[in-house]
Amino acid sequence: MERLAITEHALPAACEPFLAPPGIGDVFSGRAWLETTLRHALPARAQPEFLLAGQGVLLPLLRTGRRMASLTTPYSLDWRPLALHGAGPDALHAAGRELGAQLRLCPPTRIEALDPDDPATAALLDGLRAAGLVLLRFDHFGLWQEVLPPGLGWAAYLASRPPALRNTIARRLARAAGRLDFTLLDRPGPALEDGIAAFAAVRARSWKPDEPFPEFDGALMRALAQTGELRLGVLRAGSVPVAAQYWIVSGGWACVPKLFHAEEARADSPGTVLTALMIRHLLETDRVGTLDFGRGDDAYKRQWVGARRQRIGVLALDPRHPEGLAALLRHAAGHLRRGLSGDGMAR
Repeated sequence: MERLAITEHALPAACEPFLAPPGIGDVFSGRAWLETTLRHALPARAQPEFLLAGQGVLLPLLRTGRRMASLTTPYSLDWRPLALHGAGPDALHAAGRELGAQLRLCPPTRIEALDPDDPATAALLDGLRAAGLVLLRFDHFGLWQEVLPPGLGWAAYLASRPPALRNTIARRLARAAGRLDFTLLDRPGPALEDGIAAFAAVRARSWKPDEPFPEFDGALMRALAQTGELRLGVLRAGSVPVAAQYWIVSGGWACVPKLFHAEEARADSPGTVLTALMIRHLLETDRVGTLDFGRGDDAYKRQWVGARRQRIGVLALDPRHPEGLAALLRHAAGHLRRGLSGDGMAR
């Protein structure tokens, strides 16, 4: 298994064949996402490590001392092996076996943000098991999204929403007319920099906690603007930004990683107004077919989209390592406690 050197947090040329090109809906396997993560979202003391398996599979990982983990952060919505075109389940299974061989007699490895319905996930995990590792599965986070009927426009989308949301949108849009100014930004330049500054200003006045990596969103917006996959919306009352959000738009899929509104403007529901204006643009102009509200089970998301998908994680451990054995014993003890309390057995 070959290790590809990462210099100045930039992906080496050898990674290029494995990266998803812009515009096909696989942003999390693309250069813009990965390099922004490397430069602006790595934990302290963690070193990126891209491992090339023998049959055309690249594994993006993080190393902290002897401990390995998936290259995932609080912003990650998906992690998967990066496979060359034509590399099927056998290649992914082999990559799992090769990785598992590297992890023998090592501390447990945490792999997060996996799609349990992706065949690549099953093949990789089967390979890890074949290498002699024990895998403990856990639920990581939920994603809220909806695949829309082909050609669905704003009016039809709105008609399909819960009545309370429809009524709120109608009232708030009518009230916002002439009072709030909407700007949508999608390309590099001074206007985008002003929009990113407005986004940061709204975030600072919102109820949400401080960002663990405050430079990440702005850097990602700049990178996505270069690829044509950014839609940044800002709502202002006069010259003061009161709501901001950005969407990733790629291959008919649109995802909103972050959306904020200023607490002092909450009575006007600027977040609802801006979300409605953004979705109207995404449907009528970008003609997207999937709306994705990203990770987390915030109650408001189910008003805008109708389906929840689970992301899982696994702890890959070798029972011959003391930490691996301890993790396995804790897991077994948890099974026993739940069984004795009548809550059933864990997976």
